[in-house]
Amino acid sequence: MRVIAGSARSLKLKTLDGMDTRPTTDRIKETLFNILNPSVYDSIFLDLFSGSGGIGIEALSRGAKESVFVENNPGAMACIKDNLKFTRLEQKAVTMTADVMDALYRLEGERVFDFIFMDPPYDRNLERKVLEYLAESALVYEDTVIIVEASKDTDFSYVDDLGMNVIREKVYKTNKHVFIERAGKEEVC
Repeated sequence: MRVIAGSARSLKLKTLDGMDTRPTTDRIKETLFNILNPSVYDSIFLDLFSGSGGIGIEALSRGAKESVFVENNPGAMACIKDNLKFTRLEQKAVTMTADVMDALYRLEGERVFDFIFMDPPYDRNLERKVLEYLAESALVYEDTVIIVEASKDTDFSYVDDLGMNVIREKVYKTNKHVFIERAGKEEVC
């Protein structure tokens, strides 16, 4: 896994050994950031279920002002911190070794995010719990784009009931990225 573009371009990132994390492939990461660019520059980015930190680091490398990394696994967080140091992006990063829901409660009132990315373990409905929280959260404003990486079969039909809209979906071979905003916004990223 490597950084695709920006100040840390081509630097290889460490990943955690074993099956505890599932790093987003370089090809899928490149597609994701091609969709998000140029909006990432000067943004505040939240990377939930961070794994090795590849998505948040990519955002920082492409000019995000700040990236907050939330990861419950201490080994994975050590990997994130090593990757941040290696890419020289640690000054623009905040790391939280915590359960995602606990971290969201703690962040409430401190920041508003332009992008919230989450890549929870597949098929455990964790994304729904996070989206239910974010639907009423001050962490999200009208322009916040929430991106969920999920298995291809994950159902998101419930987001309308949360006052949110799926604004785009990019399907890959085994998974997909679902882009969500609060309802009432008509622009697509």
